[in-house]
Amino acid sequence: MNDIIIYHNPDCGTSRNTLAMIRNAGIEPHVVEYLKTPPSRALLEQLIARAGIAPRALLREKGTPYADLDLGDPGLEDDALIDAMMAHPILINRPLVVSPLGVKLCRPSEAVLDLIPARQRGAFAKEDGEQLIDDAGNRLGA
Repeated sequence: MNDIIIYHNPDCGTSRNTLAMIRNAGIEPHVVEYLKTPPSRALLEQLIARAGIAPRALLREKGTPYADLDLGDPGLEDDALIDAMMAHPILINRPLVVSPLGVKLCRPSEAVLDLIPARQRGAFAKEDGEQLIDDAGNRLGA
């Protein structure tokens, strides 16, 4: 099954954990390194709409020009926020995952489990050691 797309930043631990959980389910997703290949404006708008979030909810603050661009101004319209994400793709929060079950900003990374149609194949722990899936492929703490 290859109808899962992850908008991924390999430098981001949350993004790496999300990708690893998709693969732990036996799925090889289509990986889009969005900093190298940013989505078009139309696609970004579509992803935001399908995720059911406002553009502001997709903005990343940490490690971005968010403050320099004064993007915290509540008076900014959605178009201005999308303009900023198009000009500076690092402002697009990650990982954004598209699957037959929906579109979601997967923060925390285990949010991806709601989008994976296949069961986890075995144990999974995040990079920080937090165990999310037991040896039988069952989600812990859910």
